[in-house]
Amino acid sequence: MNVFGIGLPEMAVIAAVALLVFGPKRLPEFGRTLGKTLKGFQSASKEFEREINKAMADPEPVADQAKVLEAPTEAAVTPAVAPKSELTPPSD
Repeated sequence: MNVFGIGLPEMAVIAAVALLVFGPKRLPEFGRTLGKTLKGFQSASKEFEREINKAMADPEPVADQAKVLEAPTEAAVTPAVAPKSELTPPSD
């Protein structure tokens, strides 16, 4: 059994030291708190993974942005009109 690179003998030593430091009454409380914390991290990790997978599977927002970037601007649609003074020949 190897958890986080720690074998069974190392876990036994850590548990014995924790029992001596915190005592038999407080040790179960710390175990429950640690378990709830790890479960919270696990659920947050799964939710993050789901969101990433959902974003990777849904190409719509990227396609919409590309359409917006490729859409012609108003200046490109309306032709440029020269001022009237440039259209008429100069009179002598």
